[in-house]
Amino acid sequence: MGVTVDEHESTEALATRIRSARETVRLTQAQVAAELGVSRPTLISMEKGTRAVSSAELVKLAELYGQDVATLLRPSAPPASIRARFRTGLMTNSTDGDLEQAVDELERFADGYLDLLRRSQFRLPGRPPAVRSTDYLGPESAGEALATEERNRLGLGDGPLQVLREVLEVEVGLRIFFLDLPSKVAGLFIHVDPLGGCVGINRNHPPQRRRWTMAHEYAHFLASRDRPEVTRLGAGRVNDTERFAEAFAANFLMPRNGIVRRFHELKQDSDGKATPATLVQLAHAYRVSVQALCLRLETLDLIKPGTWDRLKDNKFQPRAAADMLNLAPIQDNGAPLPYHYRTLATQLFMDGEITETQFAQYLDMSIVEARTEFHKLTSTQDVGEDGQSQIVDLLDSVE
Repeated sequence: MGVTVDEHESTEALATRIRSARETVRLTQAQVAAELGVSRPTLISMEKGTRAVSSAELVKLAELYGQDVATLLRPSAPPASIRARFRTGLMTNSTDGDLEQAVDELERFADGYLDLLRRSQFRLPGRPPAVRSTDYLGPESAGEALATEERNRLGLGDGPLQVLREVLEVEVGLRIFFLDLPSKVAGLFIHVDPLGGCVGINRNHPPQRRRWTMAHEYAHFLASRDRPEVTRLGAGRVNDTERFAEAFAANFLMPRNGIVRRFHELKQDSDGKATPATLVQLAHAYRVSVQALCLRLETLDLIKPGTWDRLKDNKFQPRAAADMLNLAPIQDNGAPLPYHYRTLATQLFMDGEITETQFAQYLDMSIVEARTEFHKLTSTQDVGEDGQSQIVDLLDSVE
């Protein structure tokens, strides 16, 4: 359901927003008070909501914090500090300056999402399941069991899953954002009230890697959604939580029964032999990397251990092999923002509830880019009973 506010909540929201904005740019209360020409106790009162903020002060604060006045005046409270929760024990590497910028971006998008919900009064999509306990099984067994359970719950069968992001956003209820994360960070996860599970994916990684990371963070959402997670590549010794998430991703993307059946079908087409072409075709069907597929098949004792290492030592190039087999490059939805988020903004713009400038701001685009996005999102419109075009996907149709 949508988000509503009253006047008291609006006052508290402004106080919270100006405090949070100051912390984001790392200015002290004394520094900001000096810029405003007020005492530090006065600024403290403003950040507590016990002293009103004048129009001139608000404009100055927006300038200091690099925000627009409209964002500071949003009547709903911003999400609980995503940044603060990630800082606690998760930002410890040399790359974490870039990671912190991405977390700030995620917090800004989450805030925008909540404001769109407030304005539209539409519900969030998805059927988030209850948190699952996996303590009674080892990490690998728990990952497989939970992946099988989720596929059954969602009615996905055991075949390749072509539209993973759409399933996770629409059916499960994850909010997936593509962010400029450091190269060694694949993704991150945090649960934010009232949005639910929010996932950040490294937009600069290949499509197969991004899909794997989505499934990996999905596992964290299912089993440990109370804890923020940062998934780093090449992090050394892997703990049980990460082993579980990796096992879940492998089994959710490549379920045992389906992958075994299709592997043997392809072998029959190659005179009963598993060739490099077999591996490339199967990886393409399941939209995973050849490396991930080889490791999965090795785990299932379908190919010899070390197959991927031998292919790599022989300078095997999966993309070149795919081209020879006329397999098109794997594409995925690379939009930074969830489809539901973009749909809400588009519907509000169509209804005249927000301006074109606000529409562009919500989408984090220039006005020219936002016009192009608007055309894409409205090119397959439905028509309501009143003859007016309307976007219905993920809005009123969500149960």
